[in-house]
Amino acid sequence: MNPQEKDLRTQLAACYRIFDYLGWDELIYNHITMRLPGDEGHFLINPYGLHYSEVTASNLVKVDIEGNIVESTNYAVNPAGMLIHSTIHGVREDAHCIGHIHSTAGMTVACQQEGLRIDNFYSVLLYDRVAYHDFHGITVMPGESERLIESLGDKNVLILRSHGLLACGHTIPEMVLNLYLLQRACEIQAAVDMTGKPVVPVAEEIGQQSAELLKMQMSNNTGAIGEMEFDALTRIIDKIDDSYKDV
Repeated sequence: MNPQEKDLRTQLAACYRIFDYLGWDELIYNHITMRLPGDEGHFLINPYGLHYSEVTASNLVKVDIEGNIVESTNYAVNPAGMLIHSTIHGVREDAHCIGHIHSTAGMTVACQQEGLRIDNFYSVLLYDRVAYHDFHGITVMPGESERLIESLGDKNVLILRSHGLLACGHTIPEMVLNLYLLQRACEIQAAVDMTGKPVVPVAEEIGQQSAELLKMQMSNNTGAIGEMEFDALTRIIDKIDDSYKDV
């Protein structure tokens, strides 16, 4: 194993533990993938049957773009996960990392006809950045790939209607930050709706300014997008259980 793959395995395994820590796990289901460098089109995915808290750098499964396992392993991979991730990895060269969750707040908003409203701090940061994909059942049918590609387009956050949330990133930290913003936006919307009280509207021009304002806010961050946030979460995980580093 080359050093770059080893580092990516360790970071992706940490990401699974972070998702578990944040409550974004779903028994043995859902998935996070990371494309590996090279022309083979290989990427890493979690072993089907393990809880996120059991994922380590060494037991991550390497697959090709067709979903075939390309190295020795004791595990299978989730068919629904393979369709979603292989489809996006196959057409989005910039989407190196993809995460998918079934959080309660995310599914609550995904089940609402209006989708995510631009009326809270986090949702405003996602102005014009959210794509939607209609529900066609469990994502295992081949025809789902074309629909998924069309729905996502060039965006990095996707609400799967009646299903859940998905985020992409050039790196693992960037994906985590994108998904965090989307999840928090959904949490606030779901909580506000529970009050039954009128919602304070946010002006359209504020949403239009959000991308520029976010750049200003992030201007003092060092490193790549989401790196500082990811490193902070990783330090928390290391204090709890650093067994994910097992290679």
